Amino acid sequence: MKINLSVVIITFNEEKNIERCIQSVKSIADEIVVVDSFSKDKTKEICLANGVQFFEQAFLGHIEQKNYAITKSSHPYILSLDADEALDEEAIAEIQKIKANWTTDAYFLNRLTSYCGKWIHHCGWYPDKKLRLWDSRKGKWGGVNPHDKFIMEEDATTERMKGKILHYSFHTINQHNQQINFFTDISSKAAFEEGKRSNLFIILFKPLVKFFRDYIFHLGFLDGYYGFVICVNSAHAKFLKYTKLLELQKQAKR
Repeated sequence: MKINLSVVIITFNEEKNIERCIQSVKSIADEIVVVDSFSKDKTKEICLANGVQFFEQAFLGHIEQKNYAITKSSHPYILSLDADEALDEEAIAEIQKIKANWTTDAYFLNRLTSYCGKWIHHCGWYPDKKLRLWDSRKGKWGGVNPHDKFIMEEDATTERMKGKILHYSFHTINQHNQQINFFTDISSKAAFEEGKRSNLFIILFKPLVKFFRDYIFHLGFLDGYYGFVICVNSAHAKFLKYTKLLELQKQAKR
């Protein structure tokens, strides 16, 4: 079955990334939909110059914003990308074939991340399997903010396709640390609202397990200096999440 494809992207202050993302999908997209959270930089100007369908919506949360963005698409078949992502040539060629003969409900791609200019092949960061190409009538965005994922219906079929999503993540270690602080604010609150709780043992144990899993078992040491930095920061993110969760527990008792 031949299909039309909507590429859907959410943005906020993405002037450094958005044009690369848009250009990577122009040859396969029947429309490109961008939902922006009132960026203060040139994101809107760049999007309009590239001929996308541009909408503005105050940020609802990662999951909610992506579900909202789907409602702005003209076609049920969706490729969802973040603004700091792009498709490689193999993925583009594969999607062109899939568009001409769509045979399943959803397709997985591997994501390869660039960190401070280095492609990371270990640390638990690759292969980072992502469900990003699907029939939107067969599922919706879910998960726990800020870690969203598209959840298919139980009877939906999936396949793994060739090619990669290229993720241009952090240009500096400081950017990574800033995001960790921001995301752990969100994730600790979400965990508290779900009824999860923290204690000193969890605060000590989970970061250690995270570091040794990513650095040793996921071979993070093979990624050199930046592999070590990533594994330490990932462990630190666990530490922050559960210390912030403990603080929320204390505040609730007061």
